[in-house]
Amino acid sequence: MNKHKNTILTHSDDEISKIGNTIVFLINEYKDISKTKLLKLLYILDEMSIKKSGIPFLNLNYKVWKFGPVAVDIFAELSSSPSILKPFITKLDCENGNDFKVIVDFSDDEFSINDLELLNKVSSEFGVKSASELIKYTHRETSLWYKIALENGVLEDLEKERISTTELTIDLSELIKYDERKASIYEEYLEMH
Repeated sequence: MNKHKNTILTHSDDEISKIGNTIVFLINEYKDISKTKLLKLLYILDEMSIKKSGIPFLNLNYKVWKFGPVAVDIFAELSSSPSILKPFITKLDCENGNDFKVIVDFSDDEFSINDLELLNKVSSEFGVKSASELIKYTHRETSLWYKIALENGVLEDLEKERISTTELTIDLSELIKYDERKASIYEEYLEMH
């Protein structure tokens, strides 16, 4: 059962601050970051955090789309002028694609030491990769994206670009279903949030 929030609007101010500052951090690290690359890095942060501790990094709701696991609410925020993330970033209209500008300094107030270590790890290991390389990583045969797309009969349609979006949600608890301790931690986290 997936108990993730449906939209960014249901997140607390502290959670929105953490999402905003994560995006600020990643934009500061990679000035020319595209929307696709940014969305992949956010997913990888949640995936790696759950695998490591059973606690999501951002607790976003991800859908099975052609280019991703995609947090639809963040996709919408990054596709036009940000509203919820307006205190953190602005979208610049550039000829070479989506370009973002941070409008605040990075604040680590909402981050634990473990969060900051993971943010730096994901940034150094995955931030240097292109958006295409990150898509390949999140679409590998062992990924939740691949498994869900295959099980629901949409993998070929997504890969052949007959469809670009689905309403299929990625249940991140699948990452730790064989680890009772982490699964329990994850369930408790979702009940509290």
